[in-house]
Order: sequence, then structure tokens, then C-alpha cells
Amino acid sequence: MGSMANVTSAPLTDLPRWDVSGVYPSLESPEFIAALDQVKTSILALQQQFEQQCLPAPRDAATLNRVLGDYLQQVNALSKLFTTVGAYIRSFVTTDSYNSTAKKILSQAEMMGVPFRQMNVRFQAWLRSIADLLPDILAHGGVVAEHSFYLTEEIEDSRYMMSEAEETLAAELSLSGPMAWNKLQGTVTSQLTVDFERDGKVDKLSMPALINLSHDSNAEVRRRAYEAEIAAWKTVCEPLAACMNGVKGAEITLSKKRGRPDALHVALTASRIDRPTLDAMLDAMRDSFPIFRAYLQAKAKRLGQAHLPWWDLFAPVASTDRVYSWAECRALIESQFASFSPRLSAMTKRAFDQHWIDAEQRSGKRGGAFCMGLPAVQESRILCNYDGSLDQVSTVAHELGHAFHNECLKARTSLQSITPMTLAETASIFCETIVIEAALRGARSRDEELAILETDLVSKTQVIVDITSRFLFEQEVFERRAKAELSADDLCDIMRRAQLATYGDGLDERYLHPYMWTWKPHYYYPGFSFYNYPYAFGLLFATGLYAIYQQRGAAFVPEYEALLASTGDANAADLAARFDINIRDKAFWQASLNVIGERVKRYVGE
Repeated sequence: MGSMANVTSAPLTDLPRWDVSGVYPSLESPEFIAALDQVKTSILALQQQFEQQCLPAPRDAATLNRVLGDYLQQVNALSKLFTTVGAYIRSFVTTDSYNSTAKKILSQAEMMGVPFRQMNVRFQAWLRSIADLLPDILAHGGVVAEHSFYLTEEIEDSRYMMSEAEETLAAELSLSGPMAWNKLQGTVTSQLTVDFERDGKVDKLSMPALINLSHDSNAEVRRRAYEAEIAAWKTVCEPLAACMNGVKGAEITLSKKRGRPDALHVALTASRIDRPTLDAMLDAMRDSFPIFRAYLQAKAKRLGQAHLPWWDLFAPVASTDRVYSWAECRALIESQFASFSPRLSAMTKRAFDQHWIDAEQRSGKRGGAFCMGLPAVQESRILCNYDGSLDQVSTVAHELGHAFHNECLKARTSLQSITPMTLAETASIFCETIVIEAALRGARSRDEELAILETDLVSKTQVIVDITSRFLFEQEVFERRAKAELSADDLCDIMRRAQLATYGDGLDERYLHPYMWTWKPHYYYPGFSFYNYPYAFGLLFATGLYAIYQQRGAAFVPEYEALLASTGDANAADLAARFDINIRDKAFWQASLNVIGERVKRYVGE
């Protein structure tokens, strides 16, 4: 990003909305209606095939190989279609929560998914009944052998199942239980608006737009935006507390009924890591807090503060703060991705040219950012709320990294592409790192260097310090929710104490953010508890990989792309071992955190 110093500010005009017309013409089109019908038909056909060929279970390995192979092929085809249909519907719901038609169709699609999940429950139980024959079945090769990791994982997960009748009921009740609470949280937070005065003009801001003012160069604007945000969350905190209680209560009940020790055990299984790995990483992160507090204290000093209040956590510190137009954002990202990999460069150009990205902030649109795959057309779609900051440029690069991961997986089947969150963040954070590293190399003044370091360190502070606070928050929420429901005041108290335990004297304890639990959607994902720590895993794992790339150069790229193509075929420890990385060793995590520590020294001026 050596040309950064020559970039000039430009107004944020013509921010794109994503185009999904190449997937299906519209929600009312015959093509989309046919796809929905095909999903229904395919689920029914899968049920019939299972009952006709799998019941009762043959005991001959060759027959089982054939039967199982046929079943896996059908599941792969159905998953590919259903994932695409679901993502297509969500492309409307997430960008316009007022779209009643899309919400109704999403509800219908979710109901269609219930028998599919129920079918998987039956399949898992059946698979466990033939587990003793699996080595002989795999020996016959073919589709079954190609899915050996998936099958082994399914058998292991089947140990934590309720009866078929109970799992069936749980799947049916999820729509009116935890998934309904999740939808309510999304609707409430996306439709909440605040009248905010700036430069003599009052605008009605969506919550993402209000939250983005935390990056504003005007300290008074940041403070008033923080106060307006806190006041707004207070008006809706009780229904959001009900959502939290509903989602977490359901998770506690299901974990207990399934014989899981706790919800964290579910998360570790889904992450394909073990407790020693998590403990090694969390221990190293806790040890690093003084590094991040030193950064926050230095930032407070630069801003003329004795202690940093929450509203200055994301404040720019350098006089070279600039707004990047969308065209400038694209140019910066494309130029750097091209220097890493032709495949990444080609996909990125396609994403911009074909309008894969929805960048505009508007009421009714979900906050934050994400990337979703459309496997039937081998494309992705990216949502962000672009405000022209370098942080948002980095966010676009991050989400394009997810899209590149999808690109590397496209030759794999749906079942071979199931990637845990820990590894799902590898490509995204690696792409972020490419952009930030290039920016630092191209810095032509101390002010510009500070602006880039600020963007980098504020992000890494979120991933290491804030995510630890989220982990502590969620841990206590689960412990206390098992005994009784929690009020909004309870949740605020837990959040505040978690922030004090992690940020410590890096922030002004009078001005924290006790309502952070209200708008982070991760807390409300049914079945995805402790969603946040994988981001820390991804950051530190990607940092370690980037260090290897710096040593090896272009020779690293094919192995890296092969790693991304294999994230559905092995656990995290085995994939890391390909690069001689031991993720159960605290020293690996400390080495990555030391890289961040050097950035802090550079920022502080040591």
C-alpha cells in the first residue's frame, strides 16, 4: 500500500448495494419458487432413500459403502442448494428488516429445514449403530472414503444426542424458541434509530451509523454519540434481556439433556480444538493485557486524557486521518491482494465488478459485517457498514478473506467444507494483515504511521482484550442463567465487571459500556455459544502464518491455499502441524502476541 500517502479524501457517494439477481431474479420469480420446491422434494427423497436403503442397517461393508455413498451424495446436493436458497433470502432480510415478504419466506425456509435437521439426527443414530464397521466400510474407498473425517466426527458427536423423539421435538421447537429470540434481537436492534444533531442539522441515525461515530475526529461528537447510544439501548434493554435469557436458557437445557458438561464443551467440539488449546491461548492473552493497557494509556495521553473513556476507544489520533472513498478502498485492497496471490486478486476484482458487497449504511440493515457463501453459483456476498475509515477498509479486506476461503473450498463438497469458526477466521485476518502490513511499509510520515498503527491496534485490542471480556461475560451468564433468569441490570453488571477485569487501568472505569451485550448478535446465535474466542484464535494463528509467509515468500502461497481448501477435513491441531505449529503450546500464542507487542512499542515511540 505504498501509494497510501497520495490518497486524497473524497465524499462517500455511490456506496454499493449487493446484487443477487444472478442467483435468482427475485423472491417471487419462478426460478426461486422452483428452487424452494426442489428443496422440499429433495428432503422427502432423502427420507425415502434412508428408509428404503438404510433400514434395517446392512451388516456387509461393501453394501454399506454403496448405501452410505449414495446418501452422502444426496446430502451434499441438498446442502448446496439449501445453503444457497437460505443465503439468498437472508440477503434481503439482513439489508431490510422491514421487508415482510422476505421475513415470511425465511420463516418458511426455516420450517423446511426442520425435517432436514431431523433427518441428520436419524442419520447420526444410524451411523453410530454401524460405527464398529466403519474401518471396513472406508476400505472400500469411493465417496465414503473421501468423507472419512466427516463420518468420524459425526460418530463422535452422536455420543451427545438425546433420543430421536427428543431431538425431533427440539428441532421443531427451535423455530418458536431460540431462533425466534434471535430474530427478535435482530429486528429490535436494526430498527432502533436515534435523532442526532451535528453541525446544526438533526439526522435520524440507525444504530450502526450512530456507533460508527465512535471513529469521528471530533471528541464532542464521539462523547455525545456514546451518550445517545447508551440512552437508546436503555429503552430496549429489557426485551433484549429476554432474548438473551431465551437463547441461553435453551442452550443450557439442551446441553444438559445431551450429556454435555456445559455449553463451552459444545463450542470446543464445533471449533475442533480441545480445552488445553483454549487454555494455552487464553493464558497467553491474559498475560498480554499489560501490553494493550500500555497502548490505551499512550492513546489517552495523545488525546489529552488522564484515562481513556469508552467513547475515545476508537478515536483517531493522527492529524492525517482521512476518509477513503469507495473507489479508493477498492484500489488499495486490489493492489495489495495482487501482490500476494493471482487467485485472490482475480476473485477480489470479480467481487467488486459483480457487486458482491453491500456497503451502504441505512435503516433496517443489520450492523457489523459478514460474508456468506452462495455455493450453487460459487460466489459470496459481503455486508458491511462502510464509513470511509481505514478501519472499514480493513473490514472489507477481512470479509473478502472469507470470500477467498469460500473460493478455495469450491472444489469440495458441502460436507467436506464444514469449517469451524477457529479456522474460518484464518483467511479473513490474513487478508487484513496483508493490508495493514502494506500500509505500514508505505507510511511516509510519523502521523500517517500513527494513523495506521491506531487502526491496527484498536482492532487487535478488540480481538484480544474485548473478546476476553466477552468470554468472561458469557461464562458468567451461563453459570447464573442455570439458576435463574437475568435482568438487564444483571447483564449490565456482568458486562461492566468483565470489562474492568480485562481493560483494567487502560480505560476510565467511570465510562465503560455495560450495554455491549445488547447489540452483539453473536450472543444470540442458537447453538453458537462462546462465538467470539475463535476470532482471537484466528488473529493469532493468522499472525503466525503471516510470519511464515514473510520468511518463505511466494513458496508459501500454494501451501496456504491448500490449507484453506482442507479446513473441513481435519482438526485445527493437525492442520497447524503442517506448518510445524503446536497450538497446545502457550509459546506459539505468546510469539504471535509478541508481534503485536512490537507494534505497541512502535506506537508508543520506544
